[in-house]
Amino acid sequence: MAVLGRRSDRAVFDDGPVPRYEAVKQFIRSRIESGEWPPHHRIPSENDIVADLGVSRMTANRALRELASEGAITRVQGVGSFVAAHKGSTALLEVRNIADEIRERGHRHTSRTALMEEEQASPEIAEALGLTTKARVFHSIIVHAENDVPIQIEDRFVNPAICPNYLEQDFASMTPNVYLTLVAPITRTEQIVEAVQPKPWECKLLSISRGEPCLMIRRRTWSETANVTVARLVYPGTRYRLEGVSQ
Repeated sequence: MAVLGRRSDRAVFDDGPVPRYEAVKQFIRSRIESGEWPPHHRIPSENDIVADLGVSRMTANRALRELASEGAITRVQGVGSFVAAHKGSTALLEVRNIADEIRERGHRHTSRTALMEEEQASPEIAEALGLTTKARVFHSIIVHAENDVPIQIEDRFVNPAICPNYLEQDFASMTPNVYLTLVAPITRTEQIVEAVQPKPWECKLLSISRGEPCLMIRRRTWSETANVTVARLVYPGTRYRLEGVSQ
């Protein structure tokens, strides 16, 4: 935990020329930019800032909230605030394994399965997979994390005729991307990118506030002529970016 409370620190907030919340932001940014607080370093809590810098809780909250919206820190509900690493990115024009992307950045990938079940296809999912309404489909929801910070919800429906053993897989040790690519190699992909307001259950899984915007990739993949899967990939906007290069 960072230590505040030096006399020289408190003096900045007594009669400074800028609003107090801005002074708190400058104080935190100075520690980050100097390298004193490196990426993933835990930021003092609101209570610490109030006690050590002599500002109000409203001031501390606004400073941390604005720093998070500016991408300087990452706030994880129920855990705390941390110095943000450089935003992770995913290749917009490719279908890549998120675990590989995270490891290439020198970070640790983990995942948690929130749902794994067979259900009847809604009209929307049936149309996307080329099936009849209420046809049998496999549904999985997996949360992917980078250094224990959630960065993606993978909400996926799979065609059982193409991947009949999908529900039997251990996706803690292998991602759906790896498994599906082995079983049904991708020959065609359709991707749509949107800015979305996350649903309450998505906010909970991603440990973000309800007001935080997200990026969403809606992806369909085929193997030969068969439609294999349709997925919604939801990323917190403050933690991720999409990249693409056209040649």
